[in-house]
Amino acid sequence: MIKEHERVVLTKAIPEEGLEPGDIGTVVHIYADSLAFEVEFITLDGNTATVVTLERDQVRPIGSREIAHARELIIE
Repeated sequence: MIKEHERVVLTKAIPEEGLEPGDIGTVVHIYADSLAFEVEFITLDGNTATVVTLERDQVRPIGSREIAHARELIIE
């Protein structure tokens, strides 16, 4: 179960926001019955890149054996 303030992994691309599967965000709000989440994605220097509402199938919890990977954010 995903909780508020937990980090999550994006499972589907959100091209209009420049987000790719594997990007890591933080849940800042949980909607009714955990069907959707407000997720903040930040750059590595701590600036907010975007805050988006995502459905349950668009995010997943972070696994204990995963590592972060850096990439440049490109918004078209």
